[in-house]
Amino acid sequence: MSEKMTIADFDVVIGTAQHAAHAAAIVEEMAESAKARGTGIARRTPDYVAGKLAEGKGVIAIHRETGEWAGFTYIETWGHGRYVANSGLIINPRFRMIGLARAIKTKAFFLSLKLFPGAKLFGLTTGLAVMKINSRLGYRPVPFAELTDDDAFWEGCKSCVNFPILEMKERRNCLCTAMLFDPDVDYVQTSMKASELFNIMEDISKVKPKNGCDQKS
Repeated sequence: MSEKMTIADFDVVIGTAQHAAHAAAIVEEMAESAKARGTGIARRTPDYVAGKLAEGKGVIAIHRETGEWAGFTYIETWGHGRYVANSGLIINPRFRMIGLARAIKTKAFFLSLKLFPGAKLFGLTTGLAVMKINSRLGYRPVPFAELTDDDAFWEGCKSCVNFPILEMKERRNCLCTAMLFDPDVDYVQTSMKASELFNIMEDISKVKPKNGCDQKS
């Protein structure tokens, strides 16, 4: 099915409460994907994902004809909003190899910059594809010491099979690669076509920055 599709067959949008109906299927696919990779993720409930969508802190791809969810990621803040992570990236197996991961990550990247101006964007990943997308956006590999020291973030690593390594190394390193984008020193990059980028940015321009946030939101 995906061989005949292009990115133009999907809407990649900022989540709303109307998308909450997809939350259970998204969470189920997150768990199945982690199981297939032999890794762990911070477990999220359908209510949590639905909340992110309703708050406008999730990016979701929807197939224009069928209305099926095709991909998703969400935004979390740490260290009282000084650090932002785009987490839980998942692509529906029916719609892989189309370019949705790049489109969703790019939209979440610019949405994060708009919602939380001045915050550092970071991520931990073992996935080569995600590393490539991050690098193309302007992220760079960094030591773990440059990431948030928020204990609540690191607690989320407990469900990963590699958590004992992280503990043994006292959070200094693990099998994941740490990547960071600091808007004060790093430059935004993108390999997307101008038309694709304009589509991504259209609704982000209407988003208002957050004045503040909780320890984790």
